[in-house]
Amino acid sequence: MSQAVDLMVAGMGFVFVFLIVLVFATLLMSKLLTRFAPPEPATPAKKPRAKAKAPVSIDPDTAEAIKKAIAQFRSRHKK
Repeated sequence: MSQAVDLMVAGMGFVFVFLIVLVFATLLMSKLLTRFAPPEPATPAKKPRAKAKAPVSIDPDTAEAIKKAIAQFRSRHKK
């Protein structure tokens, strides 16, 4: 039983030390990259998109079908 505990402590200690080394290596690489990396290219300002224009005229049958669909949806989803 004591051998199992020794093995468990050794394994957990090894993993803990490895994770600590990994954290410091990541921090070191991050600092090196920020120091020696080329500057980021300037990004152009975003232009607002043009709004889509609605069709000028809608077929009366299509308009009636849309009205019925909206009424049916609202009747099913009343709060």
